[in-house]
Amino acid sequence: MSDYIAGKALRKLLLGKKVERATATLPQTTSAPIFNILGGRVAITEIIGEVTTILGAVGNMSLESTPAVGTVLPLCAVLAAGTLEAGTLLGITGDFSVAMNGANAGGLEGQSQSAILPVGTLDLRLSASSTGSVKWTLFYIPIDDGAYVEAA
Repeated sequence: MSDYIAGKALRKLLLGKKVERATATLPQTTSAPIFNILGGRVAITEIIGEVTTILGAVGNMSLESTPAVGTVLPLCAVLAAGTLEAGTLLGITGDFSVAMNGANAGGLEGQSQSAILPVGTLDLRLSASSTGSVKWTLFYIPIDDGAYVEAA
């Protein structure tokens, strides 16, 4: 077995299914879906954003769950994002009271606990209008039969 195949199998075993969202411009002083959660509940094991075009002064940045039925839930406290350089990695710890991770391009602390999300959307929220773009990678495990995630 090649190292590539072994690595892919190990990643899937540890983190679950992988969904990627191509780089896209940011929502402007609002929230916008980055992933759709369909068919049932899922456990998010890791979410990684990568700044592909330097961000302007975006203000505060966070991720939130917007369920099809119920109330929006922040998945992290806000990150005072300011201007982040290209290559900066973004993520959450899984503790909803902790700020989104995002320092300049040196690395990222991985998610230490999963986040269970219902049918709905996983959204990126910004408190200001800005330039720049981010690509996202999400790993998840379906909880309900038929549950899956797709890029928004």
